[in-house]
Amino acid sequence: MSSEQPTPPPPPDTPGTPDAPDTAGTPDTRPSVSRPDALSPAALADARRHQPVRGLVGLAFVVPVTVLVSAAAGGALHSLVVLGPITTFALPIMAMIAFWWEDWPGTRFPRPWSGLYDTALVVAGGTALAVLGQLVVNGSDLVGVFAPGPAHPGLDPAANSLAGSIFTLVLQLTLVCERRPLGRLDPVPAGLAAVGLCWALGLLAWLALVRSDAVESESYGAWFTSIGAWQMFFWVALRGWPFARIDRTWPRLLLGNVAVIACGWAGYLLTGHVLDWPGGRITATAGTAIGCILLVAMLFEAWPAIRLAPAPGRTVAVLIAVTLTVLLTWLLPKLAHALGVPHAREWSWSTHVMLNALSTAVILHVAVWKRWPVPTAPSGPMS
Repeated sequence: MSSEQPTPPPPPDTPGTPDAPDTAGTPDTRPSVSRPDALSPAALADARRHQPVRGLVGLAFVVPVTVLVSAAAGGALHSLVVLGPITTFALPIMAMIAFWWEDWPGTRFPRPWSGLYDTALVVAGGTALAVLGQLVVNGSDLVGVFAPGPAHPGLDPAANSLAGSIFTLVLQLTLVCERRPLGRLDPVPAGLAAVGLCWALGLLAWLALVRSDAVESESYGAWFTSIGAWQMFFWVALRGWPFARIDRTWPRLLLGNVAVIACGWAGYLLTGHVLDWPGGRITATAGTAIGCILLVAMLFEAWPAIRLAPAPGRTVAVLIAVTLTVLLTWLLPKLAHALGVPHAREWSWSTHVMLNALSTAVILHVAVWKRWPVPTAPSGPMS
C-alpha cells in the first residue's frame, strides 16, 4: 500500500479553479464562459505562457476584419448603413454556434476549414435574419437590405434596436441564465430554440414599445446595449464572479438576472437623465465597453492580469478595459468625422466599429476559429 498522501485540492481563490460547483458530484452544465473555472488550470498556465504574443497574433485577424466591416463597403457611412444591421442580425447565429453548438458543424472538419464553414453559416444566417428584419420593419423590399436608398428604405437605423435587443436577449439566456431550461435539450435543437425564443420575445417587445411609438427606438436600443455592457462585465471580464460562488442554481440565476438588469437600467438612467446624453451616445459608449471587454478578456485572456492573484487580477483587467473604453469613445467620433461620416451619425459609426465589427472579429477568431493558426489548449470556446 502506497504511503503517498493525496494532494489536497487548491483553495477556492486559486486562479483558474472553480469557486463553487453547482452541486457536489454533479457535472457543471453551465457554458464555459459563465463558469468560475472558465479558464481551467491547464488553460490558465497556457495563457500565461503564450500571452501577449497569442493576442498580438490574433490582432492580425481582428484588425483587418474590423476595418473591412467598418469602412470597406463603399466607405464608412455606406458600411454603417448596409453592413451594420446585417452584422447585428448575425450576432445571435454566431453566439449559437460558439456557445450552444460548441462550433458544430465546423467540428466535422479540420482547421481552418472548420472556421470557414462556421463563418459561412454565420454570414448566411445573419443575412436571412436581416431579410426577416426588413420584412418586419419595411415590408418585403429586399433591395433595401443590400442597396438602401430613397425608394428602398433600409434596415439602418430603423431595425438596429430590434437586432440589438435580440442579441442582448440571446446573451442573457446564454450567460446569465446559463442556457436554462433549453440547455437540457441536445445542442443543435437547443441552440435553434434559443435563437427562436429570443427572436419571438425581442420582436414582441419591439412591436409593443417601439412600433407603437411608446418608446423611441434610439432609447430602446440604448437601454438594451447598457444591459449588454453589464453582461460582458460580469460574465466575461469577471468570468461569472461573484454569482458563480453561489452553490444553489435558482438563487444564482435570480440574483444574476436582477443584478444585470438593475445595473443596466441604472447606467441608462445615469447617462440619459443625469448626464443628459442622447441615446446614440449611450449606445456608442456601452458598445465600446463591450468591444473593449472582449478585446481584453477574450483575445488577450486578461493579460497581464492573469499573472496576478484573482482579486487584484480582476481589478487590473477591468481598469484596462475601462481605460480603453474612455480612449476609444473619445477617438472614434473624431475618426468618423475624418472619414466623412455626417456629424449626426458619428456615434452610430462608433457603435458599428466596436459592437459590430470588432466584437464580431474577436468572437470569430477566438470562439469560432479557435485562434487558428495559433495552437491553443482545449478549454472551451472562450479559450
